[in-house]
Amino acid sequence: MSGPLAGIRVVEFAGLGPTPFAAMLLADMGAEVLRIERPNAKPLIPQEVDLLNRGRGFAALDLKSAEGLAQARELLTHADALIEGARPGVMERLGLGPDAVAGINPRLVYGRMTGWGQDGPLATSAGHDITYIAITGALHAIGGAGAPVPPLNLLGDFGGGAMYLAFGMVCALLEARGSGQGQVVDAAITDGTAHLTTMIYSMLQSGLWSDRRASNLLDGSAPFYTSYECACGGHMAVGALEPQFYAELLARLGLGDADLPPQHDRAGWPHLRARLAEVFATKTRDEWAALLEGTDACAAPVLSLAEARHHPHNAARGSFPAPGGVWQPQAAPRLSRTPGGARPGEEREAQDIAAVLARWARPVRP
Repeated sequence: MSGPLAGIRVVEFAGLGPTPFAAMLLADMGAEVLRIERPNAKPLIPQEVDLLNRGRGFAALDLKSAEGLAQARELLTHADALIEGARPGVMERLGLGPDAVAGINPRLVYGRMTGWGQDGPLATSAGHDITYIAITGALHAIGGAGAPVPPLNLLGDFGGGAMYLAFGMVCALLEARGSGQGQVVDAAITDGTAHLTTMIYSMLQSGLWSDRRASNLLDGSAPFYTSYECACGGHMAVGALEPQFYAELLARLGLGDADLPPQHDRAGWPHLRARLAEVFATKTRDEWAALLEGTDACAAPVLSLAEARHHPHNAARGSFPAPGGVWQPQAAPRLSRTPGGARPGEEREAQDIAAVLARWARPVRP
């Protein structure tokens, strides 16, 4: 193992979406993560391309049996952290809740991933990304003037959920080095998503944001911060917010001397949008990319998922490596001295639990 988290041992109780993504983040940075699966569990995605499970092994344990529970508890006595994504109360009923685990390993960091959090009126209710981000105000702000548009599950599950769980666990692991005491990390997607909207709430209360979709600077209503269809049916994204970048955009579109309304004249935005749309429709996406990319016009081609890995910038940075022949996003962020990295392969074969227990019983450091 290499990376800044090398030497950290994590037990992950298998879950969906944000739970494996948080474990992947830790594994990418060098932590040794062992995923506990139910016996005979059938994966939703074939193992060879299940990227959320990359970089870590798994073991099948029946936690409802005395033997499986005993093995899980023994693993936890040697672990630094635990990740689980069950509804509140499930782990407690298994005898693996925070209090029970603290009794056998008081320094363990206990990471809990849920949509609603460990308490509150909705804590035990079912939900998914779209319902979690709905009550934070974030979903209301995304989309056109009609209905809100779900931002895939990137904002809630992964941005507001898994990223905050991983960050909270690293914080707790750092604190435990000094105190010798673990703690519970209650990562709720509702909390994380609300936290991500801090700047928007600041702008709302200062009068710089309207609580209405498609009427703000960053929600697609500004003609200089949106996407335009090109002659080929593809799109170019434009983000020329600053006046000097906006001037560069107009000049490169051949509109530098055109009779256009001022950039921030909202009454003139419909006319400005129509004029920009007319110009973008005269060339293909790739033709516009050749003219605009790398300039201060702040424009970029909107690439499909299949195209993204071939873009010259992504290729130069190695953003989509293909270890084992399976291309995938590289570990992020990049550290200069102890970098992490995508390490697929270990997840494809079950590990012998006895061998893992024997290895984990040995201290990581002298």
